[in-house]
Amino acid sequence: MCGIAGWVDYAADLTQDRDTLLAMVRTMAPRGPDDEGLWLSPHAALGHRRLSVIDLEGSRQPMAAAAGAESAVLTYSGEVYNYRQLRAELRSAGQEFSTAGDTEAVLRSFLARGADAVAGLDGIFAFAVWDVHREELLLVRDRMGVKPLYYCPTPTGVVFGSEPKALLAHPAVGREVDGDGLRDILSVAKNPGHAVFRGMYEVPPGCMLRVGRGGSVLHRYWQLEVREHTDDLPATVQRVRGLLEDVVAAQLRADVPLCTLLSGGLDSSTLTAFAAAAAAAGGADPVRSFAVRSEPSANDDHVYARLLAGHVGSRHTEVLVDTAGLLDAGLRAGVLSAYDLPLAKGDEHASLLLLFEKVKQHSTVALSGECGDEVFGGYRWQRNPDAVHSGTFPWVHSGRHRHRGLDDLLAPDLLKGLDLAAYEQDSHASAVAEIDTGSLADPVEARFREVTYLALTRHAQVLFDRKDRLSMAHGLEVRVPFAAHELVEYTFNIPWALKSFDGREKSLLRAAGRELLPEAVSARVKTPYPSVVDTGYDAGLRAQLAAAVRGGTAPLLPYLDDGLVRDVRRRGADALPGELSRAALETVLQLDSWLAEYRVRVAL
Repeated sequence: MCGIAGWVDYAADLTQDRDTLLAMVRTMAPRGPDDEGLWLSPHAALGHRRLSVIDLEGSRQPMAAAAGAESAVLTYSGEVYNYRQLRAELRSAGQEFSTAGDTEAVLRSFLARGADAVAGLDGIFAFAVWDVHREELLLVRDRMGVKPLYYCPTPTGVVFGSEPKALLAHPAVGREVDGDGLRDILSVAKNPGHAVFRGMYEVPPGCMLRVGRGGSVLHRYWQLEVREHTDDLPATVQRVRGLLEDVVAAQLRADVPLCTLLSGGLDSSTLTAFAAAAAAAGGADPVRSFAVRSEPSANDDHVYARLLAGHVGSRHTEVLVDTAGLLDAGLRAGVLSAYDLPLAKGDEHASLLLLFEKVKQHSTVALSGECGDEVFGGYRWQRNPDAVHSGTFPWVHSGRHRHRGLDDLLAPDLLKGLDLAAYEQDSHASAVAEIDTGSLADPVEARFREVTYLALTRHAQVLFDRKDRLSMAHGLEVRVPFAAHELVEYTFNIPWALKSFDGREKSLLRAAGRELLPEAVSARVKTPYPSVVDTGYDAGLRAQLAAAVRGGTAPLLPYLDDGLVRDVRRRGADALPGELSRAALETVLQLDSWLAEYRVRVAL
């Protein structure tokens, strides 16, 4: 997937700032272990770390090209799956190619069509194009926001990169978090464009940022829209199956070893089955699959993964994770370093980091079932009327009990000032305002359409971030076929009655893949990603928090409840409330580590 970084400054000569650009780029060495490139001009500096996936010997970046009176330079991360079609179209229009990959197809598309070229790109991507003659920078992010792209405006330009750490290596970017940043950390409502660090932003999914001497302009080039669905049930199932076949086949293209991440659930099993069928039809070797199994086990995922692997003939590997090791300080530091932000699910993220480390030893690209639940309606909260009609994010309404205890840990004045409840309501209201459901006569269906929109544009973003950071920390590219925009656009407007026609979750996906799956897998009820079931894990978290409080130097101490701090200093972990949730403990510990390791200043 690679890592990109750079900046534009209209008041400086950036040819003298090679060391700064190099420092930014090298923060992302794990994203691109195969190559490094820099390009500097008086007002633009572009850098790149490469993970070679297509055209291994060519396609070095940043890549410069010229066509007539126009010239441009590109630093690009991602995969454009229709690059062969684009290359053919551009050749017929007179463009000449010197490489065999998708990078040059993206660059020459912009030479030929300007910013309108993004409409013709089918894939997951984040890139920067510098127009040499106009002295303009274009930052572009894929429709669903699978690949990250951060930026920080400056008085005379902009700094950008694939991850916050790249921007933080630039002297113009500060390390502060304000009230809004803390609200993003402590709430469970992802707001597109927010980046937690003060003055830092994300290019929102489906958007591009144009930067010139007169300032910057954010433009949305893609948006989900409510439309009429005219297909009946058989036609809908057939269309879904056809889309999945096409999407998976396109995403199997790579010049490096490829695999699937197989949990044994419906999403990953269907994906693996389609991949196995496509590989067999194309005369390729059997697809490889990987599953994680924890000890002690939280569920039977690995049993169903084995069943599916045997059914479709994949070369299957189980990665055993010892849950006792998930509290290891080095492992947790690795998660924080990969993510750049504090998290509330330390055990899940730690096990994923271990999984990706093992997968990378055999494969460079992995297909994941991420976003299947958002697309096809797989979560319990999508079928819970109380959650759906709660007036807020339904997963927040359903999951509050899993985050209980933050009020006991944090200072009352801090919580009062942050007013997380109001922030949550405002976030929900602004999200719903983005989609117009006025054409739907049934108010219940209108709300279900809103919930699907929230799932695709808010909930899925957290999952994409998780997969991107933790996989790229080991130089593993993860592709997400269920997030293909053509599939998302079609399924978004399918009425809820069709999406749940058999009274179960993910009815359409189950019907589309039924012929490829064993009955036990096809009929299986969704289970969440396994969390640690060992109570010793929670006890370990409590002991770590008590040690941090008693140590007296934890940067989070001023923001904890004074009475709690006094009690913990006297009695240790026994003073912590017994009903503290794991998420509350993880959040506070991660926040403390983040403030310390990233030298973040709290500005309230």
